Amino acid sequence: MDINEHMNWLIKFYEKRNWYHYAPPIRLNYLTEEVGELSRAIRAIEFGRDHPGEREQTTKEKQANLIEELADVIDQTLIICSKYHIDPNVLFEASEKKLKARFHEE
Repeated sequence: MDINEHMNWLIKFYEKRNWYHYAPPIRLNYLTEEVGELSRAIRAIEFGRDHPGEREQTTKEKQANLIEELADVIDQTLIICSKYHIDPNVLFEASEKKLKARFHEE
């Protein structure tokens, strides 16, 4: 599945659950929440977590959680792209263009 196929699937999934209608500022809140969860997943891998309410995760569980949280961040980004009618492939192009210009690479 490529990114456009996933975005189309995701939009339909969100529409079925009546989640798609939320405005971009609300989506930004969801994205921020997901970035926080991604931060916690990375912290668990890199530094560990010392929380009495949590059991220690295995390396495999930590990796699975990292993948899940990265996917959640991407999903929220894709929904925001959809709300603003931006093809997600344009993000890749914009990133490369900016970095090449900033660091004078071709």
